[in-house]
Amino acid sequence: MKRLHLIIMLILLTLVAGLGWFFGQRSVQSPMANMPGDSKMAQSNNGVVQDGSGKTVKYWYDPMVPNQKFDKPGKSPFMDMMLEPKYANEGSNGEEGGVAISSQTAQNLGIRLEKVSTKIFGESFSAVGRIEPDERRFYAVQTRIPGFVERLSVRAVGDPVSKGQKIAEIYAPDLLAAQQEYLALLELNSVDSDNSLKQAARNRLKLLGMTEGEIAAITKSGKSSPRFGVYAPASGIVTELGVREGGQLMAGSSLVQISDLSQVWMIAEVPERDAARLKPGIAADVQLQSLPGEVFKGEVGYLYPMLNDSSRTLQVRIELPNKGNRLRPGMYANVEFTGQTHEALSVPTESIIATGKRKLVIVKEANGYRPVEIKTGQERDSYTEILDGLSKGEDVVVSGQFLIDSEASLSGVLARLSQQDKAMDKGMGQDSDLHDMQMSKDKTMPAEKMPKGHGKVIDVDPKSNHVTLYHEPIAELGWPSMTMGFKVKDSKQLSQLKAGDEVKFDLKAEAQEKPDMPAQYMIEHIEKAPAMKDGMKGAKP
Repeated sequence: MKRLHLIIMLILLTLVAGLGWFFGQRSVQSPMANMPGDSKMAQSNNGVVQDGSGKTVKYWYDPMVPNQKFDKPGKSPFMDMMLEPKYANEGSNGEEGGVAISSQTAQNLGIRLEKVSTKIFGESFSAVGRIEPDERRFYAVQTRIPGFVERLSVRAVGDPVSKGQKIAEIYAPDLLAAQQEYLALLELNSVDSDNSLKQAARNRLKLLGMTEGEIAAITKSGKSSPRFGVYAPASGIVTELGVREGGQLMAGSSLVQISDLSQVWMIAEVPERDAARLKPGIAADVQLQSLPGEVFKGEVGYLYPMLNDSSRTLQVRIELPNKGNRLRPGMYANVEFTGQTHEALSVPTESIIATGKRKLVIVKEANGYRPVEIKTGQERDSYTEILDGLSKGEDVVVSGQFLIDSEASLSGVLARLSQQDKAMDKGMGQDSDLHDMQMSKDKTMPAEKMPKGHGKVIDVDPKSNHVTLYHEPIAELGWPSMTMGFKVKDSKQLSQLKAGDEVKFDLKAEAQEKPDMPAQYMIEHIEKAPAMKDGMKGAKP
């Protein structure tokens, strides 16, 4: 029994020693696990060191070419560096492409927000029109017998007249004979027992132009009058004056013409391209240039059948009431036609950023801002209809959205969105600290000005003239802190270096065979650096 116990204990000791040796080898093979700036454990995946934080990785990417996604970890095909993981729920408020801006910065930028809301939109278009008299309210005043104008009450075009007002007194000898005949019949009761002759003579006087009042006056007095009056059939203004006082009139001659302006027409000239959108009954808002800020409501009453050949416009008639005669013929106006209306989401027009290929708005999230591509519809009263891209209640940036671009490197996000037309999936994002590293903004430094950097040696390979460094952010190139491999121009400089040394180095751009590839850099000079005060800073390697 003692012998069995001894054998079991020996087996257990052997297993413990083996596990200890295994974990020791793993720690030796993972130099990045204890690198400055990374407090999380690291793990090896297919021989490539990757972050072992346990977070869900959406994809891997090269920070120098952030738009290219990879489904597996490994070495970048573009640069001599490892791919970086893109975690789920990483960025501003869990949204890709988000930009975090402090409240103080937002206040300094003058950022103003407004919620997405619903407003009324309709099929609308505009035209120019002119006020004209209502042609159905023209009245021509004529005499039915020849005579002379002995008195004229209206002496000029434009004079106002009222309905029933005496316009003129006419001397007519032919009317005198008709009156005497009528008065004679009034006394011959024996001849005209049924009054038929009297009634015929009375009707004749009316046909010649006498009014019922004038006939009643001569019937009562028994005396004829060679003069009769001409009265206005409607209220309005005199638009034509055909005779002067003392002038002679022939039968059927026009004395005056009166236009009733209590209602006028707006004749609008609608461009040919909008003619098909017109139909009788649609609403029209009329704004006169002489009465700014005041809107007169009307509707389309008639579409003229002919198109104007010279202006290529269709005339549209709108009837407008004219209280106080404020609408004067000859006035010009702007006309806004509105068809069927509907309710839709809207944002202020000034909040929309038009890039040429798409339209964007900046949406406020809990901890930052993000650009959202939208589809727009109609515009009305400084608001634009939103067809797709936003939800009711979201906050959009109305003013300051262009300053966000320069303050928080949002241009990187917008530039990335513009590349979707070529190859990228819609909505792919990246961390705000990588916004300045997109392909379109790689800065190839001139040969005489070499970017400088500080870093820590991870591995040295003098045979291939390569050194692997974990370096701080290099502002001149827009690089964040990361682990990269570099070729060194002079291999002798590597003889004095070992893993763990802090170094400073100068970079020089190498000539590229393909201009569309990111710039490759080699180390022109590298040497040990004094210990940095704050240690290595920046993003994780």
